[in-house]
Amino acid sequence: MKNKFKIIFAGTPDFAVPALKALIADADFDIVAVITQEDKPVGRKQTLTPPPVKTVATENKIKILQPKKIKDIKDEIAALQPDFIIVIAYGQIIPQNILDIPKYGCVNIHASLLPRWRGAAVIQAPILAGDTETGVTIMKMDAGLDTGPIIAQMKINILKNETAATLHDELAALGAKMLPETLKAFAAGVMELKPQDEKSVTYARELKKEDGHIDWSKPAVEIERKVRAFTPWPSAFGQLIIKNKELIIIKILEAENTILPINKFKAGETFLDNDKIAVQCGKDALIIKKLQLEGGKPLSAEEFLRGHADFIGTILK
Repeated sequence: MKNKFKIIFAGTPDFAVPALKALIADADFDIVAVITQEDKPVGRKQTLTPPPVKTVATENKIKILQPKKIKDIKDEIAALQPDFIIVIAYGQIIPQNILDIPKYGCVNIHASLLPRWRGAAVIQAPILAGDTETGVTIMKMDAGLDTGPIIAQMKINILKNETAATLHDELAALGAKMLPETLKAFAAGVMELKPQDEKSVTYARELKKEDGHIDWSKPAVEIERKVRAFTPWPSAFGQLIIKNKELIIIKILEAENTILPINKFKAGETFLDNDKIAVQCGKDALIIKKLQLEGGKPLSAEEFLRGHADFIGTILK
């Protein structure tokens, strides 16, 4: 009977869960520990909640480590003598003295086709940019930010109605599908490391809530991509001036990807097109399918108009 690969898995959010489950299900791997971020308060009641990866580890009776800083458990990691440390959306930089511990190194699943879209918001970035494809890169980690050599890659097409939410799930599933066999092939020496082309590097910075604010002077095609890229978070939004001169936020939750060649209104002005809500953009116009007023609930455009007929003719900021 051959020895199993000893794995330490470092990950935190939902995106990392399918890969962890894939390794647990494969008889060639022994998950000796899971490293994840600390439990955090969630929701209005600020209930202390474990990360999704911790929940899976608990269900499978796997040793769980939740250090404030991963550097503080270097000796504990070394004592486990892992063959691999798998890192997926863990949320901390892994120092070199830990990268050097595993027999075959630290391996990362990254949700883009490196070297395109290094950094944080790598699922949203290709939608925003109008890329037609993205994918998953499995790489051997080094001390840089997403700079390590590539072990394997797989591509998928970005569909016209693709959102960050749907792409998140597709890429998580793809990474999980790739990971077990890629690790085995890499350990067997049949996977050739490919250095990244530094001339082709692009970066995706971390998103902030205010990044969702729509600039209506931009072309409709760009705004439509923003709506999809910022679903579910931070959501694309405009600002509406109501009668008492206050600004309220209106989230644009869904828009049609068919752009209207209309250019006769002010940027941000709302109008009806065949009984559908439309907004004039800097170039062409956008039909809104689903929206949400601050403090309200998500509504289809038809539902929204029944309660807010005076919305038409207003100008979004």
